[in-house]
Amino acid sequence: MIYSMTGYGKSVLQLPTKKVTIELKSLNSKNLDLNARMPSIYREKELSIRKVLADKLVRGKIDFSIYVEATAEDTSSQINAPVVKQYMAQLKDVVYGNDIDLLKMAVRFPDAISTVREEIDETEWQTIEVEMNKAVNDLINHRLNEGKVLEQDFNERTVAIEKLLEQVIAMDPERIEGVRERLLKGVEELREKYDENRFEQELVYYIEKFDITEEKVRLKNHLDYFTESMNSKDSNGKKLGFISQEMGREINTIGSKSNYAPMQQLVVQMKDELEKIKEQLLNVL
Repeated sequence: MIYSMTGYGKSVLQLPTKKVTIELKSLNSKNLDLNARMPSIYREKELSIRKVLADKLVRGKIDFSIYVEATAEDTSSQINAPVVKQYMAQLKDVVYGNDIDLLKMAVRFPDAISTVREEIDETEWQTIEVEMNKAVNDLINHRLNEGKVLEQDFNERTVAIEKLLEQVIAMDPERIEGVRERLLKGVEELREKYDENRFEQELVYYIEKFDITEEKVRLKNHLDYFTESMNSKDSNGKKLGFISQEMGREINTIGSKSNYAPMQQLVVQMKDELEKIKEQLLNVL
């Protein structure tokens, strides 16, 4: 089973005086890249939030946000009455106006409004943590669903590569015979006598340099290992990436050794399928 690194999770909590919205977005990244946005009152909880997200989400570019919307009368700002009165008294000596006009001017001055620093209500925070976990699980489920789509695509492409490999295997005797005939024809065109036994020895040596038996076996093993790793309990995009690199090496070696146009065409098709697998692996957790 594999998980995509792309996902989205959201949870909304309605408290007596506010609505709290928790939102998570995830994109692919080589490592964990976490960006957290939240009101200042919750900043002291940021380290614990980061630990939870790192443990559960492992890897990816994660945007975590907490939005708070007041839904009832709940303010931490208060009018500093003594200061405002002093401002109004001083303004009376400078400008003409009634008390309402003077009040409008006074509240704009420094320290006219005082802000009381809010403290976290731990009971409230425990409720928010529950909703945060819901948002995280929502994102994980999204990742799982995206992973199923990727898994289906990988299965189709590995099957396509395996079928192309079967065609390479079936074509190989014909290729070797073609190499033998070309060499024999080349020697005969020299119109000189040659030692047939020596020619056969040289031919065997030459053909061995173009032998792709090991590459065919290793490529088949890599394809099987890729499928086995994809169906394992844990999602491991890096491991699948390493296996795909090994698959690429075997395919490239088959192409360089083949010296046979029809087989090279099959190799090109295998490379095309593998490149599409590699592109999608960038999104796998």
